[in-house]
Amino acid sequence: MFMNPTEINLHKKSNTLEVTFKDGTSGTLSAEFLRVNSPSAEVQGHGNPILQTGKRHVRLTGLEPIGNYAVRLIFDDGHDSGLFHWETLYTFIRDHDALWQDYLDRLQAAGASRDPVTGGGAVGFDPGSA
Repeated sequence: MFMNPTEINLHKKSNTLEVTFKDGTSGTLSAEFLRVNSPSAEVQGHGNPILQTGKRHVRLTGLEPIGNYAVRLIFDDGHDSGLFHWETLYTFIRDHDALWQDYLDRLQAAGASRDPVTGGGAVGFDPGSA
């Protein structure tokens, strides 16, 4: 059986989740890190992860315990479908630097950004030319 956390704290001011496990392993995970690595099907696809872009400023707005095995995190962009099992959080803390670097490398390879798209992004046409 996997080790349960002894403490989980959502720090809204710093926009982080702090987790401590019984073996003393602990860490602080940013909202952006958690959002882009969400275990949800929306992010993980069905065996083919979907690169999350523009999440630099995403905020954690809440969390809900799910039994004694996971927590659901609620983000201000409407994402709330990922169940973060204890083992997932443990892995995120243990492998944080490698996971974060992998994400940055995938962003760069895709020519994408951590920053949200700005400038409206509206697509239209000149009705006079139709």
